[in-house]
Amino acid sequence: MRAVFVIMFFKRLRMDIAAAKKNDPAARNKFEIWLTYSGVHALSWHRWANRLYRMHLKLLARITSQFCKFLTGIEIHPAAKIAPGVFIDHGHGVVIGETAEVGAGTVIYQGCTLGGTGKESGKRHPTIGENCVISAGAKVLGNITVGDGAKIGAGAVVLKDVPPHATVVGVPGRVVKICGEKTSDALVQEKGDPYLTEICALREKTFALEARIKELEEKYGETL
Repeated sequence: MRAVFVIMFFKRLRMDIAAAKKNDPAARNKFEIWLTYSGVHALSWHRWANRLYRMHLKLLARITSQFCKFLTGIEIHPAAKIAPGVFIDHGHGVVIGETAEVGAGTVIYQGCTLGGTGKESGKRHPTIGENCVISAGAKVLGNITVGDGAKIGAGAVVLKDVPPHATVVGVPGRVVKICGEKTSDALVQEKGDPYLTEICALREKTFALEARIKELEEKYGETL
């Protein structure tokens, strides 16, 4: 069993490195990725912590995950299920909860949270399909499913299931595209500057007030 684990560990490590090479244009070679990429390191530590957790050495598993957090800034619960070939890019501030599941080929950027919404028990974290993109700062919360090939926009807060190949943006998250086609919930991009619009409105109001003051001064013959 120990030999099988070692073989599988290095097989999954190669897949993680390959995913980093595929998804990061700044990656020059696999050796550099193995030495310097915190996301790859975090996944390697997680696989060891996950094995300890399944061996019912839960305290040791949590210590391992916290040590990994100290080294990489990435916190992954030992019980989380992460397929080989996931890429955590930059990674600092990423949090993946106990019952979360992440499919192969998914890319997770810094500041993302795959978390719960309260103190409920059982399956309380999201299930992320294969080849998804979870952009920087996104929060995917609760026992929901994100379909294969879906994209979660930066800073989005997702609280409902996401269909496959959909694009979700906003707070709360809304599906704006499915398979590249816009949906009825698509956000309309404001072409004007809202601050400039507000300033212009205030200026017009000021002109109207000045005109009214001048009218009252002329009427009553004194300076107001």
